[in-house]
Amino acid sequence: MSPSRLSINHYSIRQWDLFQLVKGCRNAGITSIGLWRDKVNAVGLETARQLVHEANIKVSSLCRGGFFPYSSEQERTKTLADNQHAVDEAAALGAPLLVLVCGGIAAAGLEQSRQMVFEGIAALTPYAQARGVRLGIEPLHPMFTANRSVISTLAQATDLANHFPQDTVGVVIDAYHVWWDPNLYQEINRAGGRIFAFHVSDWLALPPDFLNGRGLMGDGCIEFSKLAAAVTQTGYKDPIEVEIFNEQLWSLPGDEALALIQKRFAQFIH
Repeated sequence: MSPSRLSINHYSIRQWDLFQLVKGCRNAGITSIGLWRDKVNAVGLETARQLVHEANIKVSSLCRGGFFPYSSEQERTKTLADNQHAVDEAAALGAPLLVLVCGGIAAAGLEQSRQMVFEGIAALTPYAQARGVRLGIEPLHPMFTANRSVISTLAQATDLANHFPQDTVGVVIDAYHVWWDPNLYQEINRAGGRIFAFHVSDWLALPPDFLNGRGLMGDGCIEFSKLAAAVTQTGYKDPIEVEIFNEQLWSLPGDEALALIQKRFAQFIH
């Protein structure tokens, strides 16, 4: 895989602010980054826009929208407004994609929470489409069903996306969340042109922390060559984001962490 496909998700080097990330990536020859809303808001949207523009760095995605399940009409209205604001932020940054982490179980229960996700995406889609921003549904590992995402498999994400225009709603394949799925490769093929992003990090056995214990590629059990080949064979040609939540990686100087990520990307993403 060409090193030019590498995109650094900001949370992989969370110890840096956006100024440091842009400077570090520019110095390292990295031309694409994935941004998080909290890191953008810390410097201000207009400042963030100017930073990436002047550095000639592309924004591969903005994270995150979603969290659609609600407990009241007031909460539903607030959530939709926040997601619309996230779309506006993505458009301002030149990010083609807003990543959707769909949200955990509401008081109404699991089945109804999944219906709320469908309704939330349905309400958001015309707004995103009008602004040229795509929505990427990211299924999370089942251990996060209760509090982060009631969409747990690529099959569920694709089924959901198929209700909406193909140019606007698709899926995000994150290796950490989907590697275990016995139907993964047939579902990658089925997702086809709806694959809007591909994120990589490794699954350690056992993870020291299920949220912040992801591994660098090569430190765990994910078959990246096979997985990357399957995604590429669907026609996916966009950046591949390295998104590693790892306390040890965050404890390193940012330049060291970045160099380590570049090395592992070159070794294991083929």
